[in-house]
Amino acid sequence: MLIPLKDDARPGNLPTVTLSLIAVNALVWFWEVSGTPVERDVVEWAYYPCAVSGPCVPPIPELPTPDPQPLVLILFSSMFMHAGWLHIIGNMLFLWIFGNNVENSMGKLRFLVFYLLAGLSATAAQTFVTLQFGTPAEASIPNIGASGAVAGVLGAYFVLLPIARITTFIFLGIIFFIRRIPAMFFLGFWFLFQLWQGGSAVTHPQEGGGVAFFAHIGGFVFGMAAISAFAIRRPARPTAYSG
Repeated sequence: MLIPLKDDARPGNLPTVTLSLIAVNALVWFWEVSGTPVERDVVEWAYYPCAVSGPCVPPIPELPTPDPQPLVLILFSSMFMHAGWLHIIGNMLFLWIFGNNVENSMGKLRFLVFYLLAGLSATAAQTFVTLQFGTPAEASIPNIGASGAVAGVLGAYFVLLPIARITTFIFLGIIFFIRRIPAMFFLGFWFLFQLWQGGSAVTHPQEGGGVAFFAHIGGFVFGMAAISAFAIRRPARPTAYSG
C-alpha cells in the first residue's frame, strides 16, 4: 500500500479551488452522515449506469429496483458523495497533494472546468465498460465518489511534474517505512494497478470489491490528454531541483 503524504513542489498561489472542492466534498459527506442513513442518500443521489441504458433491476434480490434521479443531476451529485470515512479521506488527501500544483498551472476557473470534465470522463469510461461487459444488475449498482475526477488531476500531475518527489508511506504487511518517490513512479504504479485490477474486475466482477477501476483509468487518461489544452503556465519547480 502506498499513501502519499506530501510533494516537494510548492505552488506560489493559494489553491482556493482545490480547497473549495475539498470543503464541498466534506460538507456533502457531513450531510450524508447526518439525518437519514448514508445508504439511503447514496441510493437516492448516486449515479447508475442503467440510467443511460436500462433496464434498472435490483442489484441483489433483497434490494428494490433503483429509481435514479434525472441523469443531469446524478452525474454531478455522485461526484461529491462518498461511502465511508476512508473513502472520502483518501480522495481528499490525493486531491490536496496533487491538486494544488495542477490548479496553479491552469488558473482557478480552468481548473474547476477541468476537474468536472475529468469526473464526467471517468463516469463515461466506467459506464461504457459496465454496459458492454456487465450484467443489468451490475449496471444497477450505485456509483459515487470523487476518485474519477481526482484521477484526472493525477494524470495531469503525471505530465506536469514527473520528477517531483512524493513523500510516501509504504506499508507491506507488517513492515512500513517512508520514502521519497518520483511522481512518475508513484503515479505510474498507481495507474498500472488500476489497469490490472480493472482487467480482473471485467473477467471476475466479484473480485472488484465495488471499486470503479475504469472510472480511475478514464479520469487519468483524460488528465494526461487534456492538460496541454488547460495549462497556461509552468507549474512550481520541485524544491529539490530549484536553483
